[in-house]
Amino acid sequence: MRCVIARFPFHLTKGGVLETMRGVKPEPVIGESVIIGRRTYPAKQVGQVITRQDRRDFTAGEVVRAMAQLGFTCPDPHQTAAPQRVPGPLQQASALLGTPSAV
Repeated sequence: MRCVIARFPFHLTKGGVLETMRGVKPEPVIGESVIIGRRTYPAKQVGQVITRQDRRDFTAGEVVRAMAQLGFTCPDPHQTAAPQRVPGPLQQASALLGTPSAV
């Protein structure tokens, strides 16, 4: 598939990306990421390994868009799980007794 990263066209395949990233140790993820195989890589690291260009030459969004087109999972860093409401002692006791709490 033809993907444009840093204004340069690259002909990438899913198998080729898997082969290229084999043996590459993932850096700590801060921000946008790509799941390749069982590992989660920062998008900029993937772009650098795949294109052999400096990370300052492209955005993480370009890499995420290209990897998503190839079928890789790219989790949204801005989407967080809803906070879980932890029941207080009154709610826990009410649940054990089977009575509704007044709070």
